[in-house]
Parts: sequence; C-alpha cells; structure tokens
Amino acid sequence: MTDTRYLELPDGRRIAHRFTPGTGPTIVFLPGYMSDMSGSKATALFEMAQAAGRPCLLVDYSGCGESPGDFADGTLSRWRDEVLAVIAAAGLEQVVLVGSSMGGWLMLMVAEALAESGKVKGLVGIAAAPDFTEWGIAQMDKNMLADGETIWEDNPYGPEPTPTHPGFWADGQANLMLDREIAWDGPARLLHGQRDTDVPWDISVRLAERLRSADVQVMLIKDGDHRLSREPDIHLLLRTVAELVLARDPAA
Repeated sequence: MTDTRYLELPDGRRIAHRFTPGTGPTIVFLPGYMSDMSGSKATALFEMAQAAGRPCLLVDYSGCGESPGDFADGTLSRWRDEVLAVIAAAGLEQVVLVGSSMGGWLMLMVAEALAESGKVKGLVGIAAAPDFTEWGIAQMDKNMLADGETIWEDNPYGPEPTPTHPGFWADGQANLMLDREIAWDGPARLLHGQRDTDVPWDISVRLAERLRSADVQVMLIKDGDHRLSREPDIHLLLRTVAELVLARDPAA
C-alpha cells in the first residue's frame, strides 16, 4: 500500500486517501457505513491495480478511518462531496466506481453528480444498500430520528453499538433512489450474497430495475453473507472489476 495523502477542503476538513497511478480508468472504492479504506476488499482491489499497472483510489470519508472529524457530522451528501473533491483534485478523467453496502448508495450519487462529465465508465456494487434509511429502519426508530434523537443498534461486527444520527437519516431520506429511474446508461455489476442479513438481496434486484441502463447484471452468491470477504468472494470481485475496466479501456 502507498502512503496516505490528505486533501484539505475549504472548510478545513482533511480527507485521507491513497492513490496508485497506472493506465486506463481509475478504480475508485467507496467503503460502507463506519468502514474505511483498510478493509479486505479495498486492499485487494488496490493490490490488484498495482500489480496490473492500473490506477486505483481509496478514500476515507470524514470521521472515518484516517480522516479526522466527528462521525456524527457525516451524511451521504457530505461524503459524496468529499469523494467528488478527491476525484477532481487527483485529475481523474475516467473512473469505475466500486461501492460496498452504503458505499453502493454513494456510488450512485457520485455517478449522477458526474453524469454530464462522462467520467464514470462503470459501476460495481457489493451488497449495495441504497435507501437503507427507509427500508432498514423501523418506524418507531424513524420517529425518534425525526425528533432529533440518535438510535443505537447491535453491531454484529464489533463490540460497540452502531449509531444512526438524525442528520444522516434526514439526508438519506432526501436522497432516496429506489422510487425513481436512475439515469445511468453504462455497465453496472451488482454482487450480493443471499445469506446477507443486513441488506436483503432483493435490493440489488430492485436497483437493477431502477437503473436505466440495459447493461446491468445481478450476481447472486447463494452462500454469501453481507461482507462478501471470503477468498472466493474477493476473487469474484476482482474478476468483475478487472473485466469492466478492461472492457472500457480502448488501449487494453
């Protein structure tokens, strides 16, 4: 892995990221909720890109991983703008966005924001979770969030409970996507485990229906869980991303 770099935004936020140069579209990995660029999928993609001479960008949202800040201040819109700022600062001309869980929602938001630029050449979702502030939260908890309270849920991946802050929830509700057409016309590959207890696999099917593109494939892993971080899952991810990058690279 290369050293961590920091992009300072006008308001003082410092966004940690790692970049390896190369030829062809840049693989941009967007981690999930309370995750960061040190995870196994991000690391595997980065190492694959380095070995193949392909560019890859990893990002930590503010308040996550190596980016300073308060996680409670984070929202989808705020993190989308941070990703866009790092892409712009790096001068990336073509990108393939890879989004894991919540990162799959951000992937769609970034793709829409860059639609007119033509920069985005492909999407790869890993248990993509658009609209989880709607379908993933009970009505009683929504009422608490609407009243400005933080809710806490058991965390199957660590000892500390998982918070949902009212600002994040409200911003998510303002950016729902599964109730409309998503104006994306390029290739999209959606990987999802059918034993995912966090994001139902039918979310990827619904997303495929909402994407305007005809070049959309949903790949269901029958015994796969939410993380899809086992060795065969990682191999499927790497193969899927590599095929998409090569297919969109005229020099390949």
